[in-house]
Amino acid sequence: MRIAFVYDAVYPWVKGGVERRIYELGRRLSRRHEVYWFGLKWWSSGERNLDGIMLHGVGEGRPLYVNGKRSISEALYFGLKLLSGLKHDIDFMDVQAFPYFSCFSSKVRSMTAGVCMAVTWHELWNSYWFEYMGLKGLAGWVVERAVLKLTPMHIAVSDVTRRSLEKVGVHAEVIPNGIDFEHIAGVRGSGEESDMVFAGRLVKEKNVDLIIKAVRILKDSIPDVKCMIIGDGPEKQALVSLSEQLGVRENVVFKGFLEDHDDVIAFMKSSKVFILPSTREGFGIVVLEANACGLPVITVRHERNAACSLVEEGLNGFTCPVSPEKIAEKTLEAMGRNMRQTCVNNASKYDWSSIIRLYEDFLKKV
Repeated sequence: MRIAFVYDAVYPWVKGGVERRIYELGRRLSRRHEVYWFGLKWWSSGERNLDGIMLHGVGEGRPLYVNGKRSISEALYFGLKLLSGLKHDIDFMDVQAFPYFSCFSSKVRSMTAGVCMAVTWHELWNSYWFEYMGLKGLAGWVVERAVLKLTPMHIAVSDVTRRSLEKVGVHAEVIPNGIDFEHIAGVRGSGEESDMVFAGRLVKEKNVDLIIKAVRILKDSIPDVKCMIIGDGPEKQALVSLSEQLGVRENVVFKGFLEDHDDVIAFMKSSKVFILPSTREGFGIVVLEANACGLPVITVRHERNAACSLVEEGLNGFTCPVSPEKIAEKTLEAMGRNMRQTCVNNASKYDWSSIIRLYEDFLKKV
């Protein structure tokens, strides 16, 4: 089968969860199928083979974020470029719902060339549009609702997203994200140890400030508590300032963005607890990666945090209210228990080999 993934950002030039998902699925599917990725051109020139995936840049790479938010002009640009750039004979298109405009361009290709098309949903924003953009969010809400009607075939990466889609009358097959379990097992830990670790983009929704406030609380009982924050983003300077204001600057290490993901894994393996206080998480691959490293995960209970569904209370981590006090309390509890094996056991269920089987079962229905 000739399979095409459609998404503007392309791994490894952009290293988010969606990009990683397409890359991991694509390179494995390429062993039995022809696999293409239509995105923006982040590389130097021409078409490119990425571990069996044929990359096609329909336009030049552009900044994905403006003032910490996804660029609307970039999304429009990608959608327009796809109208003429979706070439090659393909049988099936897997189009990522966000950033939406690309879904309409893909639908045109689907109709004119008789190509089957599915939309993959990492999140359904629905009413969150208004929280994100105020009254201007109405436009986003309308566009998202229109995408829901483009095809009868939908994929949800989590049960949380599946349930959200069902509430608006859309059926979706759940094909979760995964991890390279064996590869993670082979990464050696770093010599730099920490008690708490976070890895992700430093944006408002990740609520990393709660981690720093939790460190302030923990410092009363553990004066030398150490927290490592891995990642970069628009909130970084504010977080550094907060750590200084709370008197925990020497307890919090900001590692910035790490180019080699194995370095992230190495630091996880040298930590004790992974903290993810995000109130908006479409899946949470990092939860599984942390579990694969033997780390219990503390995450917060919130309707838009799909990572909660990956945590079995007391087995591979804990969920708690959106509160620095509760995060500190659960961190202490996790540090005092040996949860390594149950964490590893949970992560092993999400190896990409299992996810590929689900994906190919879905393809058989096309």
